[in-house]
Amino acid sequence: METKNLIEYFNQLLPLNKEESAIVETVFKERRVKRRQLILQEGDVCKHNTFVVEGCFKMYMVDPNGKEHNLQFAIENWWIGDIGSFHTEQPSKLYIEAIENSIILQVSKEDQLKLFVEYPKFNRIFRVMTENALVSAQRRILQNISSTAEERYVDFMERYPHFFNRISNVQIASYLGVTPEFLSTIRKRLVTS
Repeated sequence: METKNLIEYFNQLLPLNKEESAIVETVFKERRVKRRQLILQEGDVCKHNTFVVEGCFKMYMVDPNGKEHNLQFAIENWWIGDIGSFHTEQPSKLYIEAIENSIILQVSKEDQLKLFVEYPKFNRIFRVMTENALVSAQRRILQNISSTAEERYVDFMERYPHFFNRISNVQIASYLGVTPEFLSTIRKRLVTS
């Protein structure tokens, strides 16, 4: 199973002992996902916390007009999931779709809670992960309400240069909250300035 990257990820946050590393191998389940395959769709309850071993995903909602709004992308060594649906067990309003053929490791809510009780270090690890995600979400909200589209695009390019050959300009535009045409205008302006 492909748990080496996940164990390394956990070790960066809080080193695991042999027993804790071994439990990762039994609790997390490997899945291979084809490009365009959904691992979550609107109306379903998010039953897993997902770690990306290989590949690329997008998490998005579709508004009543059928327009896609990208909330998150995830590549190798990143997590993706609808945390609200996962914790409340309420139906999700989101989709999570593979942009590339991918390999993921998933843990169910029941197994994750069992990990927290039987191996308290995982409770601390997941708390740190949640805090980091909250910091990132707050930063993004502040940026969306206080920055121009061009500033958001430049920040996205600087923070996530590894995404540019993996996701389309349409998806980037959706993430930034602009039309693809406006993103094209921004990119042309940046090239000529």
